[in-house]
Order: sequence, then structure tokens, then C-alpha cells
Amino acid sequence: MGLIVQKYGGTSVKDAERVMNVARRVVDAYDKGNNVVVVVSAQGDTTDDLIEKAKEINPDASKREMDMLLSTGEQISIALLAMAIEKIGRPVISMTGWQAGFKTNSHYSVARIHSIDKDRIQNELDKRRIVIVAGFQGINKYDDITTLGRGGSDTSAVALAAVLHADVCEIYTDVDGVYTADPRFVKNAYKLDDISYDEMLELASLGANVLHNRSVEMAKKYHVKLAVKSSLNNHEGTYVKEVEQVEKMLVRGVTRDNDCARVALCGIEDTPGKAYQVFALLSKSGISVDLIIQSIGNGTKKDISFTVTEADLDTAAKILTDNKDVLKFDDIKTRKDVSKVSIVGAGMMNNAGVATTMFEALYNDNINISMIATSEIKISVLVDQKDAERAVCAIHDKFML
Repeated sequence: MGLIVQKYGGTSVKDAERVMNVARRVVDAYDKGNNVVVVVSAQGDTTDDLIEKAKEINPDASKREMDMLLSTGEQISIALLAMAIEKIGRPVISMTGWQAGFKTNSHYSVARIHSIDKDRIQNELDKRRIVIVAGFQGINKYDDITTLGRGGSDTSAVALAAVLHADVCEIYTDVDGVYTADPRFVKNAYKLDDISYDEMLELASLGANVLHNRSVEMAKKYHVKLAVKSSLNNHEGTYVKEVEQVEKMLVRGVTRDNDCARVALCGIEDTPGKAYQVFALLSKSGISVDLIIQSIGNGTKKDISFTVTEADLDTAAKILTDNKDVLKFDDIKTRKDVSKVSIVGAGMMNNAGVATTMFEALYNDNINISMIATSEIKISVLVDQKDAERAVCAIHDKFML
């Protein structure tokens, strides 16, 4: 008898028909003799609808009360799925995050999991019940409900798989695996049979919306075998695991991330510690910085450019402008209409010429690059947003993916 953790996203349970479809999948795994724990997200656009309802009442509602509100979306999903499984005739119980033992810190809306008390879930599994758990949520030391932020249900599922020592954690979405590029606009993109944790982590961090990067980090840390599958068909998915000898592909995937904006500090004083001052100010406000370029400098001044998420742009600009006298820069320039395009592949680190091939593909399509960042297994460039899809297609074709 094995133990399987399954996670179903909002589109997989968006209406009654799909809830029944998920119920049949869960029961099928159960009837094969497995213990089954299921993590479910809120239905369809429920979370967005709840956010809009909050804005109608109070656009500046506290994060604590927003967590109280948003956690109800998953509670609806788990109850409906449990009812569907009851209808099929199998023993089942639904649990909220706190009932399932999720203990978090107190950073409302972006809480981190501290621990999971698995006793109640284990007791129900010992009774051969299917356990349905609300993803995305937990409880803090004040007994307040907290939510885990973007991708929280993926993280919940992987965390449960880790503490329960599950044989596999199956992530069900509306796509049937991890592709070499977004198949919605790259027509010759194809599904990968397997991919390493490191490659998947980079793809997830760079805009591939199949898995959230926090869940991949956790899977790698605790050696959780992940399978990405579609809830709408029975095709074999993509397995995320330690892969000693991946296929002899230099590049495993090409991604595009439109959720970025560029900040340029022009004419900043060229003295030791200036970069530290800039990024320390942003870090204190919880603003993450990605691509960074610093010019050589001209005389006593230099320029520093970097990217942040679109949501953080206005805050970052205000923080830096408010500290202009301390930082001693001439001007600040910002842009929102940019995209980050990246290639990822463990095979890149030992092969020269990968960057050249990527840049050649962009040159051939007359696409300008404004920023570049590299690591052992990725190369990212910043391009105009209007060119992003074309850039992904050009690079994908160039590497014959």
C-alpha cells in the first residue's frame, strides 16, 4: 500500500462537473489500495472575487482580515470535493489548514510553514479515509488563520508529502506536464518526461506557471518526488526529481515573465557601499531585486539598473526617491513595459557558445536586449514586452527544442 498526495488547482475544481471529475480520480487512486491525501485550491476565480468584495468594503483592509476572508475559498472546495466522494461511496473527511496541523509564522498573506502536526491526518489515514486538506492556509501562534501567498497550495501539498513520507506528490493542473516553452504561443513546444529539481526551480522562478518555486525548493530539500499532470486527461505527466543524466539537451526550456519592471538610478555617487545602501533600503521593505547591472562609471558617478516585480515598482521608486539625498543620485527612471526572457538547462554549464546562440536568435529577429544575467544553468535577458513572445519563439527554434 502506497501513500499519494494529490493537489488540484482552481481550474480543476471550478464547477460541479470538474469537482466530480476530481472525485473520480481520487477514488481511482484509493481503490488501487493507496492511502490518499488531497490538497485543493479555491474554485476558479474565487480568490479574485473575494479580493474584489474586500475592495468594495475597505480597499485598505488589514492583511489579517484578508487572510480570514481568503481562506474561505479553499474551505468551500474541500467540502464540495468531500461531498462528491461521499456520493461515490468512499470514506472521506475534509480539513482546513489548521485542522490538518499547519503551523505558520505570523506574516499575514505571505506566511511560512513552521511545522505540521500530522497526527490527525495519520489517524484518519489509519481508518482508511481519504483526507481532503485546504491548501494555502495555516494557523499562527495567536490562533489566527494565515495564508501562504502565491502558490501556497503547491507548497501545502509538498509539505504534506514530506512529513507523511509520501511515495509521490502529484500536482494536477490544466496542462499535462512541463513543456520546453509555453505551448499556447510556441506551437512546436513539447512536454518533458522528466526534469531536475534545479532546472524546475529556475523555470518556476522565471515565469513558468506550472509549479511555484517555493514548492520546488521544498521538494528538493526533502526529496519529494513530484509529478505534474493534467486533471483533464490521463496522459503521462512530467516527473521532477534528481536526474543524474538528463537528456543531452543544452537547454531544457525557454520562459517569459511579464511581471517585471526596470528601475535605473542615474548618476549615483561612485563610492564604496552605495550598492549596499540601495539594496538594503529595498530589502527592509521586503522588495526582491532580480537582474542587476552597474556601469563602470564615468568620473565620480555610475548608473545602477535592476528589476523588481510590477507590484513593487511604485514602492521601490518612492523609497529611493525619499532617500535621494542619502544615496546621492541625479535621476531615477522606471519602465513597466518590459519582459524577462530566459533559457534554462543543466547542460549549459559545460558547453561554450550557449549565450552566443541565444543572442544570435534575438539579433536575427531584430530584438534588442537591455539587461543580461547569468548563472550556471540559466541566462536571462530583459526585452521590450511587445517583443517577448517573439523572442521566446526565436530562441526555441534556434535551439531546435
